Amino acid sequence: MYDKPMLSLMADHNRWMNEKLYAVCAGIADEARKRDLGAFFRSIHGTLNHLLLVDRLWLGRINGKPFPIRSLDQELYADIDTLKRERADTDAVIAGFIAGLQPAHLAEPVTYISFVRQESVTLPLGLILTHLFHHQTHHRGQITTLISPLGYDYGETDLIYLPQRRRGTSPHRPVHGADAGRGAAGQGCGWHVFRSIDAHCSIRHAAARA
Repeated sequence: MYDKPMLSLMADHNRWMNEKLYAVCAGIADEARKRDLGAFFRSIHGTLNHLLLVDRLWLGRINGKPFPIRSLDQELYADIDTLKRERADTDAVIAGFIAGLQPAHLAEPVTYISFVRQESVTLPLGLILTHLFHHQTHHRGQITTLISPLGYDYGETDLIYLPQRRRGTSPHRPVHGADAGRGAAGQGCGWHVFRSIDAHCSIRHAAARA
């Protein structure tokens, strides 16, 4: 049911989009980036923080070393440069973890305590990873909606433009024929990166709830 090549492509797209959005958001004044604009996590900065928080929450669950949180809107980093660096480190961990997976791993169960429901939940790894990327896409869409009225251009966002970028061609060239279904394999450093998640993500493990 869960396809490793597709997850690798999603990891690649995730990394690409985060790089693009952070490049834009780093140029927005601190006050404007943290202003309450009525989003679910209030501001651009708040939404960026939420995405990093939840990714680390899921990584901790998958690794069996839960990442403790106080709330889903907890601010990990107030400084955009630190947030940007930590986002890049976490994206490298995600890509490396997926690169090291075997297809059979995707069906393996992961059990965790839900922060929202306060009960034990068991889901297959493949579903959790798919959810992680969909959650990212959902909130990145909110971020693009918030920054567009401020006059910032974040460029292309569609998944279909990623293969051309990886081949070094224009992301604005229309996709035709075989190009339409061709993805790029996620790059990463494998399981050893994930086993070193503390070093990459500065995660402090304890009983996590999500």
